[in-house]
Amino acid sequence: MGYLENKKKKGSLWSSFRYAFEGVRYAVCTERNMWIHICVAVCVIVAGFYFQLSKYEWIIILLVMTNVIGLEMLNTALEAAVDLVTEDYHPLAKKAKDIAAGAVLVTVVTAIIIGLIIFIPRLGL
Repeated sequence: MGYLENKKKKGSLWSSFRYAFEGVRYAVCTERNMWIHICVAVCVIVAGFYFQLSKYEWIIILLVMTNVIGLEMLNTALEAAVDLVTEDYHPLAKKAKDIAAGAVLVTVVTAIIIGLIIFIPRLGL
């Protein structure tokens, strides 16, 4: 039975979580940029505890971090789907991959700006 036929069957809720965790594990284990995002996120979390961020600052920081990591995972999924369709160079495949990467870049730049707005005053700069 192929992947699509297997997916048509309703699996358990636990199976859905297992598939989701497999996706996270795959992204973390295979994507260099995911490692960069996770390392930065850990540094930001440590800095957040050190500087005693407020509840609202934590909410903003966590939302921004999960947006970056989630969008990086979507970018990875899109790249895999495009590669599944064609291994040959195609301008539309390039466009899809470039736009997805650009979406991650825009989100990362926004995250950096938000981080600077929150942390610069605490550094006394």
